[in-house]
Amino acid sequence: MPLPLPLPLPLPLPLPLPLPLPLPLPLSLSLPVLLLLLLLIVLLLLPLLLPLPLPPPLPLPLLLLLLLLIVLLLLLLLLLLLLLLLLLLLLLLLLIRLLLLLLLLLLLLLLLLLLLLLLLVLLLLLLLLILLLLLLLLLLLLLLLLLLLLIIIILLVLLFLLLLAMLHNLFLYVSFC
Repeated sequence: MPLPLPLPLPLPLPLPLPLPLPLPLPLSLSLPVLLLLLLLIVLLLLPLLLPLPLPPPLPLPLLLLLLLLIVLLLLLLLLLLLLLLLLLLLLLLLLIRLLLLLLLLLLLLLLLLLLLLLLLVLLLLLLLLILLLLLLLLLLLLLLLLLLLLIIIILLVLLFLLLLAMLHNLFLYVSFC
């Protein structure tokens, strides 16, 4: 008579996998990498939040841990958004300061250009005045030369007339003798 086959042992129920704890991120990661990691975590946790046709019964500690993780992620996202807003405000302030500095520099350059133009105009006016004074001096010298020549000519004419008178007197003296 054949021996009865042993009954198969019941398979053990699969233990629920523990949720992975978030690893501490290194400080050297930049902000875009952190945002990408957060987006990946949210996408991984999104199927847990969606209603499944047959949701497995989760124990209360796991649900609380999941809720705490979601709240922490939301807080982290809010903090990151605030940090981004602060960075944008700082950048705007820096841009405004740079624009103000550029405007001040432009105003200073314009003032310097105006001063240079005024100095050039003053120099040109001074040169014109010096040239006019030189021309006046030359005219005065020419007038003095003309007066000197006129005086010399008058003196020569007077000398000539004096010589003629002396010659006339000499002729008269000779004729009377």
